[in-house]
Amino acid sequence: MGYSLADWMIYTIWAIFGLMIVDFLIVLFQKFWRGSFNPGFVLGYLKDILYYILPLNMIISMSSIDPTGYVLMIFYFIGGIAVIVKYVMDILKRFQT
Repeated sequence: MGYSLADWMIYTIWAIFGLMIVDFLIVLFQKFWRGSFNPGFVLGYLKDILYYILPLNMIISMSSIDPTGYVLMIFYFIGGIAVIVKYVMDILKRFQT
């Protein structure tokens, strides 16, 4: 476990994917136990990968053209934290209903 900037970028993606998997499993088990299982809910998670993960990867891939070297990394971490907060709020909301 390292503490360099590259390590924190990997930990951010791990956290996002981990929370996405936890949210997916919660929805899967809720739908299964209610008897309303429909495989169409998976498309929402594929859409989340397209809308949340892909832009973060694009921001990192553009870091070589950033003259300051840290502006795009700041945007990456802000976006990553926003996605993490979104999934934490979704998980908490699923337990309330």
